[in-house]
Amino acid sequence: MNPNPLYLTSSLRRLEAAHAAEDLMERAGAATADWAATLASVQSRPILILAGPGNNGGDAFVAARLLRQRFFDVRVVFMADPGKLPADAAAAYRHFIDAGGRTVGSIPDDTHWSLIIDGLFGIGLTRAPDGNYAQWIATANHLARRDNCPLLALDCPSGLNADTGTCFAPCIQASHTITFIAGKPGLLTADGPDCCGEIQITGLELTPVDELPADGYIVSLTDFAIRLKTRTRNTHKGSFGSAGILGGARSMVGAALLAGRAALKLGAGRVYLGLLDAEGPSVDLGAPELMIRSAETLLGTDLQALACGPGLGCSAAAQGLLEQSLKTSLPLVLDADALNLLAADRRLESQLVQRDAPAIMTPHPAEAARLLSCSVGDIQSDRIQAARHLASRYHCNIALKGCGTVIASTDGRFWINSSGNPGMATAGMGDVLSGLVTALLAQNWPPEMALLAGVHLHGAAADRLVGQGIGPVGLTASEVVDAARHLFNDWVIGQRSL
Repeated sequence: MNPNPLYLTSSLRRLEAAHAAEDLMERAGAATADWAATLASVQSRPILILAGPGNNGGDAFVAARLLRQRFFDVRVVFMADPGKLPADAAAAYRHFIDAGGRTVGSIPDDTHWSLIIDGLFGIGLTRAPDGNYAQWIATANHLARRDNCPLLALDCPSGLNADTGTCFAPCIQASHTITFIAGKPGLLTADGPDCCGEIQITGLELTPVDELPADGYIVSLTDFAIRLKTRTRNTHKGSFGSAGILGGARSMVGAALLAGRAALKLGAGRVYLGLLDAEGPSVDLGAPELMIRSAETLLGTDLQALACGPGLGCSAAAQGLLEQSLKTSLPLVLDADALNLLAADRRLESQLVQRDAPAIMTPHPAEAARLLSCSVGDIQSDRIQAARHLASRYHCNIALKGCGTVIASTDGRFWINSSGNPGMATAGMGDVLSGLVTALLAQNWPPEMALLAGVHLHGAAADRLVGQGIGPVGLTASEVVDAARHLFNDWVIGQRSL
């Protein structure tokens, strides 16, 4: 079972209602106080707490009371009518006041802070903050930078949509986020990672998956660990499948080479490249093991999996080759120009939908927008819904690439991948991903597992390189290929030792 469930706000509200008799707010405030005590490193400075007009403010009042009990100097900024607070938040406010706490109506401008806590809105905000609250958010961000102090958000940074990851303006730019009951999708995709900083999930003594199916998951090794097996000695190259890469039009041969090298180094027994460029190389001197032939010849080769798209171009010849690819019975990875051709020709879309063999699509937001006949802004405004829509419409497993890649299956399930870094925003990274996934398909991995593993490995390999001082600035796609091979073998060894 995946240990990292994600819940949308509607599901979290159901869970909260089911446990209304339990003091979840006290637990949330206690967990906040514990982390805040470790973050407030400059003991000579006070802690600034912004308390909002709802239950997020109630969590903040509990944390404030408990921090005062630990002898922290706490300044709580609050301007709502206490009589209009929700019942639990009102009780938390009274307990704070009864314990000797007090509030002020504005942020002091003559104080330096050891920690700022955002308890304004959490997951409850569905529009841009305005008025004094907007000013508080902007001021909190400024003060955290000025004082070089942590900014801790409760449940979700105020101004961030916890379901979609889109942020309103202004939005808290947290260095740390403590989120309650379970993870929220919006913390992990789109603007979420930039707004949340380090995330800590505290379950408040609940086990939500025992009560309500998760809406989604964070990609984990557990999603594909069953396939991480040590190879037996009595094998040969035919045991690990033949992968084909179709693409490499003139001036874009490098894309096909990157995909081929990735497939080779993730263990496919044979890798064949079918290049559209008639004047393309007959051998890859960087990986002479690749077998290079014409695109037409490739489609007549005995393969176990095929990727169509890296460097394919959008010519009439490319369109014809895509159509032939769709007619094969092979597991198929579609990327790059294959997606653009699909978007421009609904006849090809119909062929894809009617295929019996599995297919995987790995669009970036602009390609996804073409496929769904909408804008990039529409895609980015709700990446999860966009990925689900693509999976349903095209009958494919989908990886919507970007910050927090969203993986969606045809039955509506989704995952968010948390590996990866900004160094991957460079040419060729998508080609490497196509090669990794195709290699796993050639080795008879189920399509869903192949996609989850390929996406997670791709990002984790880039993270390992950055950890070694290689990037993020200047990180290249070709560097990720070798790192992915090393990491994948580490995963296999790790599974063997369990």
